[in-house]
Amino acid sequence: MIENRFARRAAALSPNFPASHFPGELDEGVIPFDSGFAAPQLLPDLTGFADDALTTWREETLQYSPPQGQPELRGWLAGMMNADGCALSAENILIVNGAKHGLELVCRLLIDEGDAVVVTAPTYFTAIPIFRSFGVEFVEIGQDADGLLVDDLERALAERRAEGKPAPKLIYNVADFHNPSGATMPEDRRRKLLEIAVREGIPVVEDTPYRRVRFEGDHVPSLKALDTTGIVFHLGTFSKLVAPGLRIGWVAAEAPLIARLIQLKSDGGSSPLVQRIIYEFARSGAFPAHVERVRALYRERRDAMVAAVRRELPGATLHVPEGGYYVWVTLPSHVDGDGFAARAAAAGVNIIAGSKFFATPGREWPANMSSPRNHVRLSYSYATVAQIEEGVKRLAAVYAPVEA
Repeated sequence: MIENRFARRAAALSPNFPASHFPGELDEGVIPFDSGFAAPQLLPDLTGFADDALTTWREETLQYSPPQGQPELRGWLAGMMNADGCALSAENILIVNGAKHGLELVCRLLIDEGDAVVVTAPTYFTAIPIFRSFGVEFVEIGQDADGLLVDDLERALAERRAEGKPAPKLIYNVADFHNPSGATMPEDRRRKLLEIAVREGIPVVEDTPYRRVRFEGDHVPSLKALDTTGIVFHLGTFSKLVAPGLRIGWVAAEAPLIARLIQLKSDGGSSPLVQRIIYEFARSGAFPAHVERVRALYRERRDAMVAAVRRELPGATLHVPEGGYYVWVTLPSHVDGDGFAARAAAAGVNIIAGSKFFATPGREWPANMSSPRNHVRLSYSYATVAQIEEGVKRLAAVYAPVEA
């Protein structure tokens, strides 16, 4: 048997991978509120850009890509981020195969087995197995409606010092429309987070897949825009704004860090064909109109989801996100989120229990931290307004007996 041959990082992983509910594989009538698939109505027609990429740019697009990525796309991304308050050049950008690939590369750069990483509780559930595969210790810090509790982080770091433990290797956070909580950190809290990170010498990994999917509220500078010391790794992606199947994202960081990340990137370069398609689309007149359609449609679906939950699930509360794809629903304390998700699936609605978003769900939870037990995450990105109405009614049918 091969089991006793596993590397330490693989031995700790589950031998079973949870089944994914892809829209094309769902049974008829099942409503997906689980994963953040793009609305089919928003997938852009890239046919003309693809044709041009395969004819005019054939010699570029069918060869290997430069390891750092297509220079024009990197320049465009730097310009987009500079318009958002950053001070970057193309040398600060590395093209990767989606933001999760970028996160994995940053982990390869910074983490050895046994190192600690800071995550929020809850946190992006797909990031958890990435960190776990590197053999990390999780330091979970709670959140409120304004995101990561920086005072709690400061205390946790002081406690580690007092216990003779080394500082964590990185702080991971989704500061804009947090997945799953929906919270957006205000500027003063972002500045305090960076102040702590600089003082403690801990890099910050800013994961920002939803930043440009804002519906309302005041603009808040990104952590990278506030970064004056080069301590922030910024992860971006085209998955939420354009199409997830493109599998193109980027890392923005100091040029010497980018150089090291390039040497850790073993894929021979991200697809030059897709990079050229994205670049030509992004610099075309079609792109701004596409972004506005994205914001308008997802805002409509968010509003429908929020209204339906408030109407159909008495006793449940939620934070209304100013953008992004998800609502985080807090159920009454006696309602178990895992059980509710199982009953929802039986009723033809796929949702994700809150316990999936905690790195150490079996631990004892302080009073000021959200517990994994009585939460669920609902996605409004893929389902139509009619499906949202029907889906939440089905949730109410399996929720009401519990409430009674």
